[in-house]
Amino acid sequence: MSRYPSLLSTGSLGALHLPNRVLMAAMTRGRARRDGTVTELATLHFTQRASAGLLCTEAVATSPEAVAGIGTPGMWSEAQAESWRVVVQAVHAAGGRIALQLMHAGRLARSGTTVSSSPVAVTHESRTPTDAVSEPRALELNEIPGIVAQFASAARRAREVGFDAIEIHACNGCLLDQFLRDGVNARHDRYGGSPENRARLLLQVAEAVAKEMHADRTGVRLSPLHAANDMHDADPLLTFGTALRHLASLELAWTHLASMPDGDFTRRLRDLHGSPFVLNGGFTAESADAAIRDELACAVSFGQAFIANPDLVERFEAGAPLAVADPTSWYGTDGRGYTDYPALSRDADARGVGPHLP
Repeated sequence: MSRYPSLLSTGSLGALHLPNRVLMAAMTRGRARRDGTVTELATLHFTQRASAGLLCTEAVATSPEAVAGIGTPGMWSEAQAESWRVVVQAVHAAGGRIALQLMHAGRLARSGTTVSSSPVAVTHESRTPTDAVSEPRALELNEIPGIVAQFASAARRAREVGFDAIEIHACNGCLLDQFLRDGVNARHDRYGGSPENRARLLLQVAEAVAKEMHADRTGVRLSPLHAANDMHDADPLLTFGTALRHLASLELAWTHLASMPDGDFTRRLRDLHGSPFVLNGGFTAESADAAIRDELACAVSFGQAFIANPDLVERFEAGAPLAVADPTSWYGTDGRGYTDYPALSRDADARGVGPHLP
């Protein structure tokens, strides 16, 4: 009998049939070229991890103004799309499934003049200590359809090159999160004020992406309790409960909640949403298995564990210990810390401590 019968069981996310419920979370790794194309390193990185139930790319920018930092990949040009096609084909040849995560950085972008829901600067941001922090410009009403169109255009390119799904990045303080949470959004028009208004841009983007990729191949990632990049909300249960009720009407393939240590809060959101989530945030194999068994999660995503363990699923299956990721090589320009973590040897002694996150 499997050590983790729920986590390692087959499942589905919308139209996607998964061999297991161990998902690889999107993680910024900074290895793209200056033009936003990805290299052969990305192809190797993802194919090494193709046994995951579903792979998710790092956050991919929808326009030059959406880029979060050096090494951020894009999906606004044909050259970028063709570079991703190589990755997708290699993952499929290895038996895997891969989703593209689409993002606009908003006030976290590296462009000269950043945009956001409101002219509220970041007082503390966690990307790099050298990035300049400037006050963003509030998007004008007539500019917002263009933001939605950029997401839709990137989604079309993703579908054309063969991605299995798209995950919309609406978390961790990027643009859609900047509209959603009242710690940044101080607007007084139809995109500000009430939770319904603050969720409007997210819903418009989700509808546009689902139209290109189809709802049963579209997911969204939220971070209701995550304070990264100076984010907060006066009433996260009301804000995210409202957003989740509206998202549920779109019948998307999944909703992914990042950094969710509060089980009771997650249960309350689950009840408002009406179905289990993909969950992320400090899970062990044991706690992930329990969350799925208890119908709190339909799958669990892992980040750091997948960095150091390309064969994470096989290690869970074998009850083998996990390698620990070196944070000094999370970002870079070469394969160190990206493609050089070894898989568990077939004849390795898999006895000892059970799987755990570093």
